[in-house]
Amino acid sequence: MCKQPGQCHGIFCILPPHILHAIALNGSPEERAAAIRTIATDQSLRALRAEHRWAGAPPQRPSSLLAAEGHKQRAIYDARHQQSLPGALVRAEGAKPTGDAAADEAYEGLGATFDFYWNVFQRNSIDDAGLALDATVHFGQNYDNAFWNGERMVFGDGDGKLFNRFTIALDVIGHELTHGVTQDEARLAYSGQSGALNESVSDVFGSLIKQRASKQSAAQADWLIGAGLLARGVKGVALRSMKAPGTAYDDPVLGKDPQPAHMRDYVHTLEDNGGVHINSGIPNHAFYLAASTIGGFAWEKAGRIWYETLRDSNLRPTSGFRRFARLTVVNAGHLFGEGGAEEQAVRAAWNAVGVAVPPSAKAHSGAQSD
Repeated sequence: MCKQPGQCHGIFCILPPHILHAIALNGSPEERAAAIRTIATDQSLRALRAEHRWAGAPPQRPSSLLAAEGHKQRAIYDARHQQSLPGALVRAEGAKPTGDAAADEAYEGLGATFDFYWNVFQRNSIDDAGLALDATVHFGQNYDNAFWNGERMVFGDGDGKLFNRFTIALDVIGHELTHGVTQDEARLAYSGQSGALNESVSDVFGSLIKQRASKQSAAQADWLIGAGLLARGVKGVALRSMKAPGTAYDDPVLGKDPQPAHMRDYVHTLEDNGGVHINSGIPNHAFYLAASTIGGFAWEKAGRIWYETLRDSNLRPTSGFRRFARLTVVNAGHLFGEGGAEEQAVRAAWNAVGVAVPPSAKAHSGAQSD
């Protein structure tokens, strides 16, 4: 997927590091141990990926297995609680369900994501070239995370105390695979505002994939990321809320959701690559506001605007919120008419979260890092 060395972040994990650090401080001995193991594993995976020494190369597929355009090619592997990838093949494309909830949820989630990008945007898999979609389940011991490593999806089973299995939420699967789309199209640098945009784009399309699978309009959607992932007894509903950033959880062990919904509350930090999982709440909320104002099925108009912006040649790897916002406004005008209701809704949404987009904004204006 990476076209040049150094362009790709090592791995993209769904669980923000601030949650794992909170568990390591506040959890029971068992919960703390699982969190510490997960943190150590994530750090090791990033180091291995950066050094091109990934443990277990992705399987090479013979040309006869390449799918026709618009046809899925999935393979699900079982790590059997080890950390060697890919693991044992348990379900190939077209095979019957295994009876293993994690394996079958991963299979269906990969399919729903492929179908979304193909049917909505005519995108042939996440690289638009028919990339086969692979996933490994039952990774590690009580591994509290799921990630996209540039080659495959990998899912932990959770610790059973704070987190359920990470295949349980379709939007988590869509979120992680969308990192591959962003990696292929925009290569947004994974730090600061560009990194927060990277995370937000994954939340946006993860949510849209779930909404389309459930046939929900913008008004019907819950706009939660990772609903169902938190175990019973945890005081929260999901990992993030696009409708109300900062309200997804407030738990003695996990801590309180730190996401801001407005630029006045932007979090300046060196942790988490400059708060990429935290400040993504601002563009997330802008999308929610735009989609809700436009109405209908959010993937049809708001989603199309965000998708075309991700593919816009004026979007640069280090672009921040202002440039992305201007481009969404410009693309809304190009797609649905300049000065139309869609353009006005997108501009108003960004202004509402403190990212000013004046009526005269042009896509080419501004500095590279704006």
